[in-house]
Amino acid sequence: MSEFWRKVEKTLAYHGRRMLNAARGVAWGVRRPVAQRPIFILGCSRAGTTLVYKTFSESLEIGSLQRETHDFWVDLHPLPEKNWDTHALDAQDASPRDRDAVSRYFYSNTGKHRFVDKNNQNGLCVPYLYALFPDAHFVYVKRSPGDNINSLIEGWGKADEFATWSNNLPETVAVDNGRYARWCFFLAEGWRNYLRAPVEEVCAFQYRAINQAIIEGRKLVPPAQWNEIFYEDLVKDPVAGFRRSFESCGLTFTPALERHCAEVLDTPYNAFSEIRLDKWRDGRNHERIERIMPSVTDVARAMGYDF
Repeated sequence: MSEFWRKVEKTLAYHGRRMLNAARGVAWGVRRPVAQRPIFILGCSRAGTTLVYKTFSESLEIGSLQRETHDFWVDLHPLPEKNWDTHALDAQDASPRDRDAVSRYFYSNTGKHRFVDKNNQNGLCVPYLYALFPDAHFVYVKRSPGDNINSLIEGWGKADEFATWSNNLPETVAVDNGRYARWCFFLAEGWRNYLRAPVEEVCAFQYRAINQAIIEGRKLVPPAQWNEIFYEDLVKDPVAGFRRSFESCGLTFTPALERHCAEVLDTPYNAFSEIRLDKWRDGRNHERIERIMPSVTDVARAMGYDF
């Protein structure tokens, strides 16, 4: 096929999808059904949430956009309206308008009333999400602090990927003596105290803030609607780890999904280096992480890690 016809094919497919999505939106508007038992993947940035989200997206029982949805969620409650203080949302921020917007958006784009979604800022928003959808299921992905913080530090060096949302931030970012001039990942309450801090302190702050928020939010959710995954367990045995999580969400762990999980680590999603445990110990950020490790001990213990 020539390059011309490939472009024609892609253009037709694009407009076909837009027409289908528009038709679904119209259909949704007739009855306005609320999304059913949505699945929200939670966790700190760089904790393995993309691996979990992409694997859940393989299920034919649920819809998935196959991408992060930060822009959609933040448009519901723009950061400037909150003085750029935090991405966190509380139960009182939930409204029927938001519920309808979310339900329509995911149905229009996936054709299903049950969906899986992943957006790391939503780890700060469990009370809000639970207020919107009291039947929602939450999957909390946990990663040990050394490896997670190491990956956060590496991510701060990729601002074009992880800081695109913060271009209009009304503060001067000079992390690590100005080495990092764009704020990456998410805003948690108190982030302005770290505008000129060493990058490892910023990442330790982010690791603490979002995991503490998720642990606090867990208290609101019935145990049957809450599942936790240690990233390390997925690395050791992805089939067993994912089987438990799928079944906890009421999803069928099909032979096709089992085959996918058996090979999922062979083609990692958005990994910076080879997948292995405790790789921070022989990495270039080792001394930085050792220095801040005492500051994350309490939250890591609350997550289930031993120190």
